[in-house]
Amino acid sequence: MVTVALEVSRATLPSGHSHEGPVFVGHTLRLRLAVCGCKLYPRARDFMHSTVFTLFDRICAARQCGGDVLEIGAVPSDETLLCLPALVGSRRRIGVNLDGPHRHGDIEILRADANSLACLSGFGNESFDTVLCNAVLEHDRFFWKTLAEMKRVTRPGGVIGIGVPGYTKVSLERMASRLARSLGWFGVPSRILDPLRAATLTLQIHNYPGDYYRFSPQAVADVFLEGLVDTELHTIMLPPRVIGFGVKPAR
Repeated sequence: MVTVALEVSRATLPSGHSHEGPVFVGHTLRLRLAVCGCKLYPRARDFMHSTVFTLFDRICAARQCGGDVLEIGAVPSDETLLCLPALVGSRRRIGVNLDGPHRHGDIEILRADANSLACLSGFGNESFDTVLCNAVLEHDRFFWKTLAEMKRVTRPGGVIGIGVPGYTKVSLERMASRLARSLGWFGVPSRILDPLRAATLTLQIHNYPGDYYRFSPQAVADVFLEGLVDTELHTIMLPPRVIGFGVKPAR
């Protein structure tokens, strides 16, 4: 095994993030990073990072979200999106999850499969003003069905917000390529270096109960937000999280 100690300056990375910890590339090369500039999850199960929560809240506040609010994948916790400060005072806050039902304060979480919500009372066409979803679609084998349901139950003029783990070009990848080139000069075999050159950084597998997908910013913009207007797209943190918002157009 080749072990490399790598120090990265803040100037090479997106601002406002930090990380210390091991990163494994392939099975043979280990990079130990002490990085100022990129915040990584300490554990995959920490699905609602405070950075994600804060960005959802800022966007919802700016868009004046509220009214009847639905969260796909809601959990009985203050970290669920239904508890965003921007949504306090909404007319109704309701969630769905496969492991429901739950109660959290005045929030009701129903047991339901988001692939098909029509069987639930109150989930007819155009029933909600705000529909949110975070860290769910990567676990959904048929995520396109859930996307269709989210758009179906959203009223014209309503807001849809989605967050997923993703991948994109980051500074660390360029650094890894340069590192691989440098190590090649010292005779490190290509079988060790090739994964370093070709790999991209994304969130590790976290089964809830399965883990099927990672999404690029282009996928969020062109697939998730298709048919919506007034869209916005954010790629934050490392490993990357992609968050997209849009408005269902009036008929």
